[in-house]
Amino acid sequence: MVLVTGAGQGVGLRTAELLAEHHSGAVVVNDYHLERAKAAAARIESLGVRTLAVQADVGDFAQVQAMFRAAHEKFGRVDVLVNNAGNAGPIADTAAHMKQFWETTPQEWQLWLHTNLYGVMMCTHAAMPGMVERNYGRIVTVISDAGRLGEPHLAVYSAAKGGAASFMRAIAKAGARYGIAANCVSLGAMSTPALEARLSDPERRKKILSHYLVRRLGTADDAALAILYLASDAASWVTGQTLPVNGGYAFSM
Repeated sequence: MVLVTGAGQGVGLRTAELLAEHHSGAVVVNDYHLERAKAAAARIESLGVRTLAVQADVGDFAQVQAMFRAAHEKFGRVDVLVNNAGNAGPIADTAAHMKQFWETTPQEWQLWLHTNLYGVMMCTHAAMPGMVERNYGRIVTVISDAGRLGEPHLAVYSAAKGGAASFMRAIAKAGARYGIAANCVSLGAMSTPALEARLSDPERRKKILSHYLVRRLGTADDAALAILYLASDAASWVTGQTLPVNGGYAFSM
């Protein structure tokens, strides 16, 4: 069984669809918004795949535990976990988005840490006992190039995403003896309604895209296909890695 967090739209939804098409079993669709989760589940059910929609805040331990109990009762153990749920802060609010770290407060830090780091840890914590018992598991966590490179106006977001990547490397080492592979996909600027609105000015769009060797924003397919690979047995000898999917924004060795 596959569980994808933040699967109500965008990369998460496309990932859930691809895993439904290529992975036998069932798909659990999580989203913070129940109606979005239900709509995504309906799309996946149209593919002839058993699906469960679950609303949960992945940064809330009790809600995560309840989500995994519901998934287990309906379909059994989680074989593949995709930690996709995340946020980049109030990106629609330019003033808030452009604050320097020393101008922020610990209360503001929680916005980034709650989902991007704690959410990854809590879902992984809930998934691993069943994976250990079965001696099989695939965990793929979606991070950002901000976590690999650091972004000056997104210091805490960078820390959260970088922390999630380090956490996956630790899980890869701890889980290898139990047949568990843990990896990350690191994304550059993705085409989302919010970002497209911010780049409506042609000159601003041109400036942003000039940083990418492939002169376009990423798509949900770009990310989901990479996730599909890492979640499959084709990547059975790949663990503890971070795969950049970023149009050449930044390289990796």
